[in-house]
Amino acid sequence: MRSLLFVPGVSAKMMAKAADCAADVVILDLEDAVQPQAKAEARALVAGHLAARPADRRPDGPRIAVRVNGLDTPWCAADVAAVVPHAPDLLMLPKATGPQDVARLAGLLAPFESDPGRTGILVVATETAEATVSLLTRSWAHPRLRGLLWGGEDLSVDLGATANRDEAGAYTEPFRMARNFCLYGARLAGVPAIDAVYTDFRDTGGLRRETEAARRDGFAAKAAIHPAQIGAINAVFTPAEADLAWARAVVDALAVSSTGVAVVDGQMVDAPHLARARRLLDAAR
Repeated sequence: MRSLLFVPGVSAKMMAKAADCAADVVILDLEDAVQPQAKAEARALVAGHLAARPADRRPDGPRIAVRVNGLDTPWCAADVAAVVPHAPDLLMLPKATGPQDVARLAGLLAPFESDPGRTGILVVATETAEATVSLLTRSWAHPRLRGLLWGGEDLSVDLGATANRDEAGAYTEPFRMARNFCLYGARLAGVPAIDAVYTDFRDTGGLRRETEAARRDGFAAKAAIHPAQIGAINAVFTPAEADLAWARAVVDALAVSSTGVAVVDGQMVDAPHLARARRLLDAAR
């Protein structure tokens, strides 16, 4: 999982087009992309889209997630009941308040699964101050949890901030803190950390820089709001051949080392380098 593309659940045309896109995960959105008066219509469209998927669809095509409405809204239970019988790969939970909400959603979806335990859960984990703080105080680990995504738009509202980026376009400190908390919380839970969307889809240079910074810091994927962003995101999160060559050399050198230390390309490597090398090789696979 490198790239996740949000697609409005109220647009049958956009959902159909996204089925053949290069994103690793397509998120059919029933929450922010849908006005309250259109929730029922969008829910029916998403359920119909899932039901109409061909049985022989491409095995290398994108996995399908559905972002349901928050647990404490009037729409969440109906979202789950409508889409889970059609076997989406994942549900995305917004407006979480803490790890207990993962268990709440798991309990809500279980009765509608034809294949028990199949549906994974992604969580937008920094949309409230309560959830953001909990990332460092409680483990979010759960058998269904597949990743934690951070975002700064709804958090701005919860904090009362007037903006989440400064004049140079960089996130301000409260939002950098939320980003870091998501990274640590995901590592603690044993799932991938997913970087927030880059909202200016015309700024390819800014997207590239932000995606490279995310990969550098330990994020495994990045969300997108436009198909044009997917190519850059996939390129950044696909290990380069030089990195894979280094990783293979580290694994091979330490496999024959009697001390747990070896030299690769003139540099000493040991257990932390081996862990990084294995992660790179796993990502390539």
